Amino acid sequence: MAAIYRALLVGAGGMGRTWAKNLTAHPAVALAAWIDIRPGAAASAAAELGLTVGFIGTDLNEAIAAAHPDFVVDVTVPEAHHMVTLAALAAGLPVLGEKPMAANMDDARAMVAAADRAGKLYMVSQSRRYDAKLRALRRLIEQIGTLGILNADFYIGAHFGGFRDQMPSPLVLDMAIHTFDAARYLSGADPVAVYCEEFNPPWSWYRGNASATAIFEMSDGLRYTYRGSWCSEGRPTSWEAEWRAVGEYGTATWDGTTIPAAEIVSGAGDFISSTRPLTSAPDEALKTGIAGSLDEFLNALETGAIPMGECHDNIKSLAMVFGALESAATGRRIAIK
Repeated sequence: MAAIYRALLVGAGGMGRTWAKNLTAHPAVALAAWIDIRPGAAASAAAELGLTVGFIGTDLNEAIAAAHPDFVVDVTVPEAHHMVTLAALAAGLPVLGEKPMAANMDDARAMVAAADRAGKLYMVSQSRRYDAKLRALRRLIEQIGTLGILNADFYIGAHFGGFRDQMPSPLVLDMAIHTFDAARYLSGADPVAVYCEEFNPPWSWYRGNASATAIFEMSDGLRYTYRGSWCSEGRPTSWEAEWRAVGEYGTATWDGTTIPAAEIVSGAGDFISSTRPLTSAPDEALKTGIAGSLDEFLNALETGAIPMGECHDNIKSLAMVFGALESAATGRRIAIK
């Protein structure tokens, strides 16, 4: 990938800084512009990281006119994703955005429609898909036959402070999309319907519901269950959750940290069938996290390939979030459109 792509980075918070590091570390990218609506924020972040950026300011259209970027990276708050993405696409620029795609489904649908009108790539960086052990788990799942059950547990006592402590649905709205999206990646299935209950244990330090249980009906009859809490002290799971996948011929598991494992039926038994282990070694050469999503985005620009996280696909993961929230609010099973 020899071409140099000029990037315009929008957002200079903590994740903005992380993206700036990844953009400048990539040999095919030049950070041509960096903006933030807070005056001085982008300049301060660039100075802190020791970066020289061609254009620094607060206005997206001004930055586009001055820097002539090849693509936009949107690392703003979710409520601003709609505005930034529509403006960039209207200017004829591909967009690589942070998750979640949007703050509501209407905005998300408008963003997908804008990408269609512009004929430009809009990709959401679901960076946790770029995990070598998650991919090894997927390879094991492909060997255990038709998948019928997929479970994910997420339990961490996260003392963030700040805005998350005041959110109405901090777990489902802010975090669960990572796990929901991973379920789609692992299973290759799409959501059909969901029943979800949110709740807050009496000891919770969150104002909103920091715990949830959800049952998703997926395509081809798969049931995906999610159990999670952000106010669970002791014995935490991995941030990648703990997984169990049950297929026609066997079961695969992953604790989110070590190498995943599986067993497949090798012969009939009197009561319990005999099994043999399956293994799948992680690809140590895989670019992980944000670096992986950036690399796939650039490859898509260069080759025209459809990347993971492309907006027409990623909106299905977002629909799982808002379907779960609607179910929890109404007490009903919700069809996911």
